[in-house]
Amino acid sequence: MAILGNTTLDVFPLCFGGNVFGWTVDEPTAFEILDAYAAAGGNFIDTADMYNSWLPDHPIGESEIMIGNWMKARGNRDKIILATKISSLPSRKGLSADNIAAATQECLDRLQTDYIDVLYAHRDDLETPMLETMTAFNELVTSGKVRYLGASNFSAERLQESLDVCAEHGLAPYSVLQNNYNLMNRKEYESDVRAVVAKAGIAHAPYYGLASGFLTGKYRPGVDVDSQRARGAAKMLDERGLAVLAALDEISATHNVPVAAVALAWLYAQPTIGAPIASARTVEQLNELLPMATLQLSEAEIASLTAASEI
Repeated sequence: MAILGNTTLDVFPLCFGGNVFGWTVDEPTAFEILDAYAAAGGNFIDTADMYNSWLPDHPIGESEIMIGNWMKARGNRDKIILATKISSLPSRKGLSADNIAAATQECLDRLQTDYIDVLYAHRDDLETPMLETMTAFNELVTSGKVRYLGASNFSAERLQESLDVCAEHGLAPYSVLQNNYNLMNRKEYESDVRAVVAKAGIAHAPYYGLASGFLTGKYRPGVDVDSQRARGAAKMLDERGLAVLAALDEISATHNVPVAAVALAWLYAQPTIGAPIASARTVEQLNELLPMATLQLSEAEIASLTAASEI
């Protein structure tokens, strides 16, 4: 466990991504996975109001509903660090003050809780003045409905603008970032966003920690995988991708842990990372991720993976 950036939240090294709940995972299986995650010491769960709005005939906020039902059934809300996101749900788009207030209350209702530990702006809103957005978020913090604020899919420039506005007006700033970052996708974050995050003491909880499943090692040349993400992962089987898999295989064998755990351990070892986000559709898949929480890679192993991913 470690404190998340400049917050007081003590989180497990692996944040469980609830995007699969309602999409590829039904509620009974979700309960099994969350039970196994909690039994392993896991306490950091991520979801969003728009999971899974792309599916017809599914309730709005289905992932939140399942997580809320699980916490109620287990009576463990006080043991969970709960993160959710607003602004991308088709019926609740944007970061206007009115929308933030309404969307957050709806999240609280679905999650069956009276507070959210980390509330993210799921996507930036260029149409709403930054001051209006951050003032509305600040009101949620002062009211006790939200403990900390997060930004997701933000550019370095917009993240810095938000921090400047909050400093000028005495508002609660973003304390957590959630952008796309992994061994196969490094340039966007490392080029400029990371510097802003590091200077502000923000923690990064990156999504796509396993590059849409590619870094589990199950996607190989000539291997067919039955997965919703197979097509995207297969595109990474180029020279660089194969080099990364080779490095992962070698380190995985050395430590006798799954490839996925090695990929997440590399991510966790990077500057500014608070807890990578990864999901699982079964308890068996979750068990391939959990060893990352205790896996200590050597400097040479980290350097090997870094070098392979730069080809």
